[in-house]
Amino acid sequence: MATAVLFDVDGTLVDSNYLHVHAWRRAFHDLGLDVDSWRVHRAIGKGSGKLLRTLLGDDDAERVGDDVKERHTRYYLETAELLRPFDHAPDLVRALAAKGVRVVLATSAGPDELDVLRKVLDVDDVVADIVAGADVEATKPDPEPVLAALEKAGTTPENTLFVGDAVWDVRAATKAGVRTVAVLSGGVGAAELTDAGAIATYDDVAALLADLEHSPLAELFS
Repeated sequence: MATAVLFDVDGTLVDSNYLHVHAWRRAFHDLGLDVDSWRVHRAIGKGSGKLLRTLLGDDDAERVGDDVKERHTRYYLETAELLRPFDHAPDLVRALAAKGVRVVLATSAGPDELDVLRKVLDVDDVVADIVAGADVEATKPDPEPVLAALEKAGTTPENTLFVGDAVWDVRAATKAGVRTVAVLSGGVGAAELTDAGAIATYDDVAALLADLEHSPLAELFS
C-alpha cells in the first residue's frame, strides 16, 4: 500500500520564516500600519489572506490586502539570496523517496516564491508532486491544502504523515485526519506544537533524519 510524507516548506525545509516576518513588517510600515514583529511571526504559516485578517482585522485586510501582499512578495524576493535549506533537508527528502515513500510538498507560497523555494531545495527529481497556494481556495489552518496533497500522493490519511513547523500545519493536518511530526525550526515551541496535536517533535529536519529509523516516519517504510 502506498505511503507518503507531506512536507510544509517554509520554516520546515527552508530557513525562511524570519525573512517572511521582515518582509511583512516592511510592507506594513510602508502603509503606516504598526504591527509587532512577534505578532507577525505568530501568524506565519497561515495563508496570506488569513494572516492579514488575523493581524489587521477584516476591514483593513480588505482595504489594503492586495497592496500589502504585493509589497511582501517583492521584499521577500529581494532577500532570496539569504534563503537556504535547513541542514540535511534535501537529504531527508531523498532518503524517504529512496525508501519508496511518496513525498509531496504542501506550501502556501505563491508562484514566484515557490520557484525560489524549489531552486533552493533542489529536490524536484524525487518529489512526487507539489500543492501550492494557487492550487487551493482555503489555506492553512483549513485542511484543504492537506487534503489536496493527499489526493496528489494517492494515499490515505492512515498511511500518510505530515511534517511541519507551525501550529497551523498541525491543525490543518489533524482536521484532514493526518498525523503530524513537528519541527522547532520555525520558531514555535515543542509544548505548543504538541498541544495542537503533533505526535512527535524534533529540533529540525536534521534531527529527524538522524532518528529516521526510530521516528514515526519509520512506519511508512518498515
